[in-house]
Amino acid sequence: MDEAAVRQPITEVRERDPPSNSYEIELSHSLPAHLGLDPAKVQEMRMVMFSNEEEDEYMEDGFPSDKRYLSRERMNVDSPTSSSKGSRLRSLSPLHMSSQKAGRRSGMPVRKERQALLEYNLNSSELGSSNQGILMSGQNRGFPVSMTKVEGFKLPPEQETPVAGNTYTVCVVDAALFMGRSFRVGWGPNGLLVHSGSLVNSPGTGLSSVIHIEKVASDKVVRDDKDKIKDDLTELCFSAPMDLHKSLDHDFLETESDSFRLKLQKVMTNRLVLPDICRSYIDIIERQLEVNDLSMSSRVLLMHQVTVWELIRVLFSERATGSQLDSVGDDDQEGMVLDKKEGSVDIDPEALPLFRRADFSNWLQDSVCHRVQGEVGSLNDARYLENILVLLTGRQLDTATEIAASRGDVRLAILLSQAGGSMSNRSDLAQTLDQWKMNGLDFDYIEEDWLKVYMLLAGNVQAAFLDLPIDWKRYLGLIMWYQLSPDTPLDIIIRSYDQLLGEGKVPYPVPVYIDEGPLDEAPQWSPGDHFDISFYLMLLHANKDEKFGLLKTMFSAFSSSFDPLDYHFIWHQRSILEAVGAFSSKDLHLLDLSFVYQLLCLGRCHWAIYVILHMPYLDDAPYIHEKLIREVLSQYCESWSRDDAQRQYIVELGIPEEWMHEALALYHEYYGDKQGALENLIQCGNWKKAHTIFVTSVAHSMFLSSNHQEVWRITSALENHKYEIADWDLGAGIYIDFYVLKNSMQERNAMDDSDSLEEMSESCRSFFGRLNESLLVWGSKLPVESRACYSKMAEELCALLVDTPSETLNLPMGCLLTMLNAPVPDESRSSYLQDALSVFTEILCSDP
Repeated sequence: MDEAAVRQPITEVRERDPPSNSYEIELSHSLPAHLGLDPAKVQEMRMVMFSNEEEDEYMEDGFPSDKRYLSRERMNVDSPTSSSKGSRLRSLSPLHMSSQKAGRRSGMPVRKERQALLEYNLNSSELGSSNQGILMSGQNRGFPVSMTKVEGFKLPPEQETPVAGNTYTVCVVDAALFMGRSFRVGWGPNGLLVHSGSLVNSPGTGLSSVIHIEKVASDKVVRDDKDKIKDDLTELCFSAPMDLHKSLDHDFLETESDSFRLKLQKVMTNRLVLPDICRSYIDIIERQLEVNDLSMSSRVLLMHQVTVWELIRVLFSERATGSQLDSVGDDDQEGMVLDKKEGSVDIDPEALPLFRRADFSNWLQDSVCHRVQGEVGSLNDARYLENILVLLTGRQLDTATEIAASRGDVRLAILLSQAGGSMSNRSDLAQTLDQWKMNGLDFDYIEEDWLKVYMLLAGNVQAAFLDLPIDWKRYLGLIMWYQLSPDTPLDIIIRSYDQLLGEGKVPYPVPVYIDEGPLDEAPQWSPGDHFDISFYLMLLHANKDEKFGLLKTMFSAFSSSFDPLDYHFIWHQRSILEAVGAFSSKDLHLLDLSFVYQLLCLGRCHWAIYVILHMPYLDDAPYIHEKLIREVLSQYCESWSRDDAQRQYIVELGIPEEWMHEALALYHEYYGDKQGALENLIQCGNWKKAHTIFVTSVAHSMFLSSNHQEVWRITSALENHKYEIADWDLGAGIYIDFYVLKNSMQERNAMDDSDSLEEMSESCRSFFGRLNESLLVWGSKLPVESRACYSKMAEELCALLVDTPSETLNLPMGCLLTMLNAPVPDESRSSYLQDALSVFTEILCSDP
């Protein structure tokens, strides 16, 4: 394409109409506008500084290809290694590919040689009012610079995008949008997040050239109200529960991978000892509550966990008969024995559901007691009916009856004492209210709180609390205590509430961090996100004979905590529930891995491996445990290798020591400790890599420092596996053969055995040939010290050859020829050559 034909004089450009308002609007939404620059001036400067030939190369049909993907290629056009990278980067832009196709059709070259800047023309008046311009290349010399309007990619204004709206305006300069595919977020160890850009709702504008290093707060659960990590909290939150979990009975499944074996574990318990297990976890939580400087939000969550473990006991434990109690006492390895007083009563099996219902009723009363007392304390004592209504929400019938009696309302006191009793009493009250309506009684003359109390006692919960806010646990209790019959099974009660929840007639079972505040740390929440874990446990009990499809949501962090990275109690609850047969699932790896990550961020690598061993075995991923354990050992080697207790615990878990040595070898090699890496590579059986490190990094330093015993020990260990090592004879085998040959020559010299000189010379000639071949094979991998080591070997053997006695002159001449082939410095070779000439001259002179 003729370049002159596509260029226009600068005067024509200046005579054009100014850009339209739509163009200015487009520029105002560009990157320069968000950087505080004038978009029009930046566009003009770009047109001046970059010639039109680039526009021709990377544009087709008015669409500019994205030069962000090509910046590295432009900077490295002369680099032979950048050509392949540049072609791969060009393939990322579909616009550029269309430009290439059009270029091939028209015969236009795809790429042109960049030329250096030739001249600054400061006197040109053609470049605008600034009287300053830049002429770029020799091809452009004599041609005025053209400025063209680039429309760019237009997005319909009605099209919504993730960055639409004023809230996300600062994201325009975020690297994720500015750099496109070349941007990525980097995760570092212990929850470090490396990125360039600004957060979505952060004030101000962040530049993508600034690198931010932030730490994800995975240890928030062990921090006090001053945001400091407390060691006693770490011990109580993680070590104590894990020790309790480990003390329970386990079932083992042995898996084999290559020549290594792993023992996968699973807790085995029954519902008879479940109350004692729950009690043990509650004791640990109560010890946490005694820690000083706990934040209020942490205390609320810990108290909630106490109620959760109590609910697990109520819903999933079983009462033991006398015979069952005896068998449990005989086979109780954990020291958890059920209460003898409780087990001594002969309970009718048909009454067991009623016992569970009563326990659940007591749990509800205890769970809402603090809410009831708080509301009663804030009410006026003069409005005793309102106080009674609040007390009824927590089923505190004794207190409500005493208040009514103290006010002289004996009839109400009698009704309150029978609240939640027989259905006939509720029916009588309901008929009374209906008769009043049918007879046209004016309810305006009856106090509103009176009517609410009567409607509640009659079982009409929805009408009594139509306009009163109440939490979901108390509403569930109202349905259970005053609406349904006293003998209604517990699963039907829970299903009834779930059905009403679907119809929108009952309060939503919000998580505790929303229900109790909300707390300052609580995230944004909307109905439908998560239930409270207590309600999930109720649903699990009610659906025990069906497939429960809410396990993943149930065991997510948000069901019990505002911290999305806190899984320490959820994992234990899942493990215990699965052990007693409440459910069975092999699809909760997210929970396991999240807890593993939390433990690793706190430096508890041994517990993380313990959790991995409790992950269920999958037929389609049989090696997932091995892979995870090896990654943990490698990535967190510095943590567990420096703690003898952790290291010993990992060994007790049955983790192959070869995996530990493999991780240590990688760790030592990373920090340049080649000797430590070599020792661990030998321990883990990686003979090939051990041999390479020994030859290239370790052997020469030991040999030159005369540490021959250590060299012999290492080479002897490697020699047992020499058939698995490539180039053994040209690597570590050289050191063994050197010691053997040297000792043999020393012994023969000591015996003055002159007959063996020819044999020794031949052995040395063969050895020197291997030294030279080794230098060629290893090449640049061998440092200068290794070459010096080979030279020292050769010099020592040459010295022994020289010292060997000989009766004739011919044999020493052969030895000198052997010495000339040795890999020795030029000075030594010159000396050997002079000796050879002297011997040769002597031979000539002695020849008759």
